[in-house]
Amino acid sequence: MEMESCSYMLSLVASCFFFLCSFCHALLATRRSGNVCCGSRHHAPRSHPVLGCLVEFYRNRHRLLDWYTGLLAASPSQTVVVERLGARRTVVTANPVNVEHILKAKFGNYPKGKPFTEVLGDLLGGGIFNVDGEQWRAQRKLVSHEFTARALREQVGAALEAEARARLVPALDAAAATGGEVDVQELLRQFAFNVICRVSLGADPGEEMALPLSRLAAAFDAAAAIIARRGAAPVAAVWKAKRALGVGSERRLREEVEVIYDTITELIRGRRRKRPARRAGDDLVSRMAAAGYGDEAIRDMVISFIMAGRDTTSSALTWFFWLMTRHRDVEDEVLGEIESRTCGHDSGDGVVVGLDLDGSRKMHVLHAALCETMRLYPPVAWDSKHAAEADVLPDGTRVERGDRVTYFPYGMGRMETIWGADASEFRPRRWLQALAQDESVSPFKFPVFQGGPRTCLGKEMAFLQMKFVVSAMLRRFELRAVDENRSPVFVPLLTAHMAGGLKVTVRRRRHQNGACERAMK
Repeated sequence: MEMESCSYMLSLVASCFFFLCSFCHALLATRRSGNVCCGSRHHAPRSHPVLGCLVEFYRNRHRLLDWYTGLLAASPSQTVVVERLGARRTVVTANPVNVEHILKAKFGNYPKGKPFTEVLGDLLGGGIFNVDGEQWRAQRKLVSHEFTARALREQVGAALEAEARARLVPALDAAAATGGEVDVQELLRQFAFNVICRVSLGADPGEEMALPLSRLAAAFDAAAAIIARRGAAPVAAVWKAKRALGVGSERRLREEVEVIYDTITELIRGRRRKRPARRAGDDLVSRMAAAGYGDEAIRDMVISFIMAGRDTTSSALTWFFWLMTRHRDVEDEVLGEIESRTCGHDSGDGVVVGLDLDGSRKMHVLHAALCETMRLYPPVAWDSKHAAEADVLPDGTRVERGDRVTYFPYGMGRMETIWGADASEFRPRRWLQALAQDESVSPFKFPVFQGGPRTCLGKEMAFLQMKFVVSAMLRRFELRAVDENRSPVFVPLLTAHMAGGLKVTVRRRRHQNGACERAMK
């Protein structure tokens, strides 16, 4: 107890010292610039001398997404600049021209930067999502082998089918038989976790892991939540002091990361024993081992894979299935397209087989519905870079060296200047209209998978996985939200999720064969 009190006092002292230093720095900066929050002065958050926007930021800390969206919508350039005590000067933009400038035209000037990697480093280490420069290029080249058409057809397709047969469909079948409830979000998280483990480790984690899968999943959830709170903290010195002292949430983070590191390392060593490092197999672990990477580097890469592969697709699918419960006309259209592509593809044992890569690429209605889902509920709500040198964005916004520059997919999906007066509505047909006109939607207007040199390598794998899951589930099961009047809350951690999950009841579809026969005529 005395140790905890001592730690608390030391943390408080450290925070006060940093606050004083920041106060002096902010005072000098304010005198030099005469400006604290800008972008459009009439629409900037309320500012105070020295403190800047800290008061408004803290007041809106539980609704930052909507707060920033409102500020950006009111700004003529869809860009605001925010300065607040204890934080770097931050440029936040929802302007597609600015996003293209940051992600493509001036890519070299906008790395993730040390402030970003410091926040995530305790979990992601030196994995591909947490590095820049040559280290990033080398890892990207190596990882690109995981996303070739051959790999998607063989390794990823096999992993999806194996998991659907082993766990996903049986779980839904059991719920349909008993009338019980299922948390779709949790079910999809576990499915995605198992698939990405099969792809990256070349193994079924349920068979080779001494620790229960649920414990490892819980460790990832806890670690991601704590690290996300680091990034949103009004004053970074507080979490840094707690980390140095090993107290509070930072102590919990250290414990959860230890669980993750130990478990993943043991899985890697198990794969090494089964496949010597000199023999490169089809999985990421054996390929990295054959390339000379050590256990720590492989561990960091696998953790990055798991974080991306588990949470992004499961987040998008959770919101997709919720939207289907609200838009049955869209669900019927999607289901009709699925049945037209999958008729006659049931396996002999009656387990639904989802879409393969070639079938996935032909699913235009489903693709549109998934894109529209991610427009409104992006798996990554915002992404930040840090300016290596001073710059001026295309809309005239000044960027200083070291500034945090954030583009904001969540807000961009709600900008009427980008999507029109119906920007807040779920309308998948907007994507089909672009397809019919032989147009593609710019990745800088819809930066869910980033754009430019750092475009997500796993984009096609993500769509393949989402379309596989939707085809396997919707074709056989009808989902009904337990609480149909509930308006779920979008929680933007490292990757977004639905607060409280999505609890549904499950019923088998009775018209499946008839619909299939109609589609085949």
